[in-house]
Amino acid sequence: MMLPPGFYKEEEETRVCKLKKSLYGLKQSPRAWFDRFAKVIKNKGYQQGQSDHTMFFKQSNDGRMTILIVYVDGIILIGDDIGEVERLKKVLAI
Repeated sequence: MMLPPGFYKEEEETRVCKLKKSLYGLKQSPRAWFDRFAKVIKNKGYQQGQSDHTMFFKQSNDGRMTILIVYVDGIILIGDDIGEVERLKKVLAI
């Protein structure tokens, strides 16, 4: 790590800096994004998978199923309820 001008003192050359936050980005940003995403999806009636927390599913009254899976930088959306798939696509497009 390079110190800014004016912070260098020869007698304190052996000291280290304790950082209060990350230098190169926010480590909690993906987690905060996913928490917000999960909250929105759950408010739309989806349930979060127990063994895979990145999977959300919704079963309609007539037995049709819609499944959404979040993976790194993509979302997989499948289901046999075409109307629900289209509604969810509109919600996610905002």
